[in-house]
Amino acid sequence: MLKLLLTCEHGGNQIPVAFQSLFQEHQQELKSHAGYDIGALDLFKELEPLADISFYSETSRLLVELNRSLHHRKLFSDYTRNLADGDKNFILKNYYYPYRDKVEQLVQDFVMAGRKVLHISIHSFTPVLNGEERQTDIGLLYDPKRKGEQQFCKEWRVAIAKQKSDLIVRNNYPYLGIADGFPTYLRKRFKADEYLGVELEVNQKFPQGDSAQWAAFKKVMKTSLEEALMYNKPDIEQGQVA
Repeated sequence: MLKLLLTCEHGGNQIPVAFQSLFQEHQQELKSHAGYDIGALDLFKELEPLADISFYSETSRLLVELNRSLHHRKLFSDYTRNLADGDKNFILKNYYYPYRDKVEQLVQDFVMAGRKVLHISIHSFTPVLNGEERQTDIGLLYDPKRKGEQQFCKEWRVAIAKQKSDLIVRNNYPYLGIADGFPTYLRKRFKADEYLGVELEVNQKFPQGDSAQWAAFKKVMKTSLEEALMYNKPDIEQGQVA
């Protein structure tokens, strides 16, 4: 049986009291897309009833990047990169490892029980980056070598189009699904017949725009995900691709 895991690594912009002095002059940065994924936690909570299990973090990515591996150069931000090793280790021990280890252990528990996990990691992206407009509304990020991931994203795209045909949905945009991220790490830990990892990227123009349109958008995402799960579980579990 397929189990749905939802996560949201960049749900908030909270900074622990011990490190707030680092950000006293950078409140605007914390409130921007650099500090967290605007709207991602709101969407996560809309989709959460569909999940078998879910986890989210509201610690700002400017403290530590939960979606990056330990070796990644952006694991720590410009504000925390030059901290003493003791402070960095404290951050990893109290904020990074607890979140990542909890999710990984959950996947392990499901796999050991003979279950297959579909992990959807929910993110959002700024409409314009470095003066360049991102040309999509929704991005579905996956590893093209994992046929189950490929098929699920195909079916989710179809389901989204049924709900709202004018939404632009692109695969592996604005980032590549195989770039360093939590699902990429988990793919190395679990086989393709044990784990499917998909990163959902939503344009922040929706949560930053009209509230009624944002509410309608969230319903589209929930209804389409429910349909994709309902009608395609058997094929996904068998790893078939149309």
